[in-house]
Amino acid sequence: MRVLVAGGGGFLGSHVVDALVARGDHVVVVDDFSTGHISNLAHHADGAVEVIRADIADGFSVRGAIDAVMNLASPASPKDYLERPLETLRTGSEGTHRLLQLADTHQARFLQASTSEVYGDPEISPQPESYWGRVNPVGPRSVYDEAKRYGESLVTAYQRLGRVTTSIARIFNTYGPRLAAGDGRVVSNFIVQALAGQDITIYGTGEQTRSLCYVDDQVRGLLLLLDSQETGPINIGSQEEISILELAGVVIELTGSRSRLSYKPLPADDPRQRRPDTTLAEQRLEWLPQVGLREGLGRTIDYFRQSAPL
Repeated sequence: MRVLVAGGGGFLGSHVVDALVARGDHVVVVDDFSTGHISNLAHHADGAVEVIRADIADGFSVRGAIDAVMNLASPASPKDYLERPLETLRTGSEGTHRLLQLADTHQARFLQASTSEVYGDPEISPQPESYWGRVNPVGPRSVYDEAKRYGESLVTAYQRLGRVTTSIARIFNTYGPRLAAGDGRVVSNFIVQALAGQDITIYGTGEQTRSLCYVDDQVRGLLLLLDSQETGPINIGSQEEISILELAGVVIELTGSRSRLSYKPLPADDPRQRRPDTTLAEQRLEWLPQVGLREGLGRTIDYFRQSAPL
């Protein structure tokens, strides 16, 4: 296939590009590289990847046929979307609309990378796709949460009208190589601080939980969804739930660090619990994560040691 990947220069997007190229697809990446990095694609020097530097919300042109569109374009870490609130909202709304119009024109399959953030600070756990969520629409995180919720509604409207064949993946916390050292995500924060011997920052009490999915597993789930006839939404994430305090302890152990813990106030609307119900992914995609947390963290720590020795 010829697959257009919006946001293909980002952490997750670049791994998706790798997997598509590895199976023989030709890839067109559209990215303005405001949060992604062209270096994430530098190893594709054989012409398998075409790069268009553009903001999807502004529109762009692409030559030739497109068989599938994967929308992974958006600031994804709190640091990035809080610094770019208007851009994040515009990417999720106008940007998603332009990509759907492109898919409509080419009669291409469309995959929307949504997020567990649509569940907000959930009142039930694990979170099934049928749960409508508990999102503060005027809180600081709403620029990301509501952009993704609107994107899901827009994608579903195109599907209901019969204009585009679509699918929605709700992605839970993903980690692995190519996480940016300063993007504010918990895994990269902890690893960078531990390798540098700095205090590890814990927000709140550290009792809040996350379910961390290694990037290879996440990408495999996305491609299974792309190749299926499922519309979703379908949760793709690990059920291996861990508290932030426990995660800090594992990172300290695996890095051999002497870092101590430093506590700071919990940011507004920070979710207390994240754990997906992955029954649909298991039954309809035959997908389960294969990389355990300690193994995945070890690979990620090795990446940070090699790419940015501290």
